[in-house]
Amino acid sequence: MPTAAVAAYLDTWNATDPAVRAALLADHWTEDAAYTDPLAEVTGRAQIGAAIAGVHEQFPGFVFTAVGEPDAHHRQVRFRWGLGPAGVEPPIVGFDVLVTDGAGRICTVLGFLDRVPD
Repeated sequence: MPTAAVAAYLDTWNATDPAVRAALLADHWTEDAAYTDPLAEVTGRAQIGAAIAGVHEQFPGFVFTAVGEPDAHHRQVRFRWGLGPAGVEPPIVGFDVLVTDGAGRICTVLGFLDRVPD
């Protein structure tokens, strides 16, 4: 479960095509999913999709990657991620906690930013 949830999460955040992103949200996120980090607090697939689109506008060409191994218990998984150009040390690093429903779909994300450039 932790690896699949993290993979679905990162795939969603890396989807630059709005139709692909919407399909990933529909497949892997609950309809009323909630996402909160220091820069955004949104609910529902449409708002989450818009937040993701905003990140792609702000950081064109950057990709999200897993940093280290996820840790999970019950329906929760925590993991670190990086955001930056592919193949290099990411300048932005964060830590997220995903909560899934009984079917393994993401219903809550609590995000933290660990390293952000000045």
